[in-house]
Amino acid sequence: MTAIVVLDPLVPILALWGAAALCAVAVALALWRRLPGWWLRGLAGLALLAALANPSLQSEDRDPLADIIVLVVDESASQRISDRPDQIADAIANVRAEVARLTNTELRIVPIGDSAIEGDSGTLLMTGLSEALAEEPQGRIAGVILLTDGRLHDVIRAPALPAPLHTLLTGQPDDWDRRLVVANAPAFAILGEPVTLTLRVEDQGAAPADTAFVPLTIAIDGDDPLPFEIPVGRDVELPINLPHGGMNVLQFEIPTAEGELTDRNNSAVIQINGVRDRLRVLLVSGEPHPGERTWRNLLKSDASVDLVHFTILRPPAKQDGVPVNELSLIAFPTRELFLEKIDEFDLIIFDRYSRRGILPNEYLDNIRQYVENGGAVLVSSGPEYGSAESIYRSPLGAVLPGAPTARVFEEGYTPQITDIGNRHPVTEGLAAFSPPADDGDGPGWGRWFRLVDVIAAPNATTVMSGLDDRPLLTLERIGLGRVALIASDQSWLWDRGYEGGGPQLELLRRLAHWMMQEPELEEESLWADPTGQTMRIIRRTLETETDDVTVTHPDGTETVLTLEEISPGRFETLWEAPEIGLYRLTDGTLDAVIALGPAAPREFEQTIATGDLLEPLVNSTRGGILRVSDGEIDLREVRAGRPAAGRGWFGITPREAYQTADISIAPLLPAWAFLLLASLLIIGAWVREGRQ
Repeated sequence: MTAIVVLDPLVPILALWGAAALCAVAVALALWRRLPGWWLRGLAGLALLAALANPSLQSEDRDPLADIIVLVVDESASQRISDRPDQIADAIANVRAEVARLTNTELRIVPIGDSAIEGDSGTLLMTGLSEALAEEPQGRIAGVILLTDGRLHDVIRAPALPAPLHTLLTGQPDDWDRRLVVANAPAFAILGEPVTLTLRVEDQGAAPADTAFVPLTIAIDGDDPLPFEIPVGRDVELPINLPHGGMNVLQFEIPTAEGELTDRNNSAVIQINGVRDRLRVLLVSGEPHPGERTWRNLLKSDASVDLVHFTILRPPAKQDGVPVNELSLIAFPTRELFLEKIDEFDLIIFDRYSRRGILPNEYLDNIRQYVENGGAVLVSSGPEYGSAESIYRSPLGAVLPGAPTARVFEEGYTPQITDIGNRHPVTEGLAAFSPPADDGDGPGWGRWFRLVDVIAAPNATTVMSGLDDRPLLTLERIGLGRVALIASDQSWLWDRGYEGGGPQLELLRRLAHWMMQEPELEEESLWADPTGQTMRIIRRTLETETDDVTVTHPDGTETVLTLEEISPGRFETLWEAPEIGLYRLTDGTLDAVIALGPAAPREFEQTIATGDLLEPLVNSTRGGILRVSDGEIDLREVRAGRPAAGRGWFGITPREAYQTADISIAPLLPAWAFLLLASLLIIGAWVREGRQ
């Protein structure tokens, strides 16, 4: 219970001040006239003024409030390495016991975990502290303790602190860590040209000084890693040639050294999109036909295509006695193209080509070797493919996916996608590029009117069929290369829009990308598309079912996911990753890697515990920084403005906050008492002055 005197004037404050002025003038006049009772007149005036001011006694019934100590616990990823989880548990127990020993004191524990991390923002310790302080009355905060490794990333957001700030550091004084850094990595690179990456291995903390080189492995798209040795503490420039177009995933890894804190920063994954500077295509045309110009226009319409067109203009039935080597105005460099520089082409297209002695078997055999070594050949065949002069009856026939039967059908049919074609990336969803047929049976694209009867090779895949389900488009892998056979020369009807046309351009684009081994057109593939921390895991296969996918987390734990078929040959699932970092995916056959954020998040760029970042903030409140490893701490009460830390102890400032439960107000004296007192003083003044 506390009591104070308060004034509740009976008249406006200006009237009270006016009355006080009149009293002062009256007293001054009495003093000037040397009246002996002037002081009694003054006391009488004060009594009247007091009566007007109405002094009251205010009594408050106060309930004391407990002081609050805020303990902010850093539970981010870097606090889960080594023995730090045990240190955190011990420190919390120590602080709980110390707060329980203090009188009228409460503890607020504020965890700051990975849920507070947005993207790769790191540890937002000050943001969490600001939010915690906003929820508590500032007049009750007696102290703030940060339980952290000191690696925070928002120190500039530190709030105004009403009490001492202290830091309990986890970690050990002799901690050390090794980190792999990819300092320079482009997002795009041209195929066939080396791209230079800058790597560096950094040692942090009390690292051993006897390590000059460490092993480094580099794996591309999950293939077998290549070993290297790189120095520690120096930038290393490493030239890399991308193996294919599209997204190339490069994984770098160094082994975990004995005694280092974590291996989370011993690997890095970068993604480089491989682009072709120019797509070099060799188009070999046989006898003239309506589709020849279509092939040329399609290839020339793409500015990224460098086309070399080798064409034969003399019909096979024409016999004019002109030697073959005199048919052109200039000598065509056939030897240079088909022997010396054939490996420079990305794709070779034979459009209705037949053997006439123009290209000897030596050249065609060289093209066969070109395919086996990774090249791509597309054959668009006409009636000549089933004749005795067929290109199949040359050394090139050993790698072609279809053997002719010598039958050629000349009647209309609508090309159809086969069952396996619905799952193959070359023809998957191709029907969506045209409206459905009028009868609802199959796609609504135009008819073709010629089909060369072929027998598909045992290992070939027929993705489109023609008349009576005979092979129309057949694909096959040969050695390191790929070949495709279109058993008709009338795909140009689609380009001309006959009967509504068809998706010739999209079909040829997919064919070219598949033959050049672009990853997005692989029949068997496993990959993940990330959106934030949600990844869409996709498995493409020619089979009708697929195995579960095992996801290995950055910390080594595993999650098994079941994929559902969303379209023929395509299985997917959505999965929310628990944290950013490097994830490995496998279904037992295919492997993939994906990095959500960087492979080594910002949390693991610096892992050695330090108080350097917090020291200026702690010093501004006269707080202290102690290590958990040094033993338990004591909490002591100190006055505001005094040093609040010492060896083995932290100080808190008692706030003596309270809550008013009840207020009562009573007049100090009744009004009649003031009037009586004033009257007696005035009478006293008259009596004193009357005696003179």
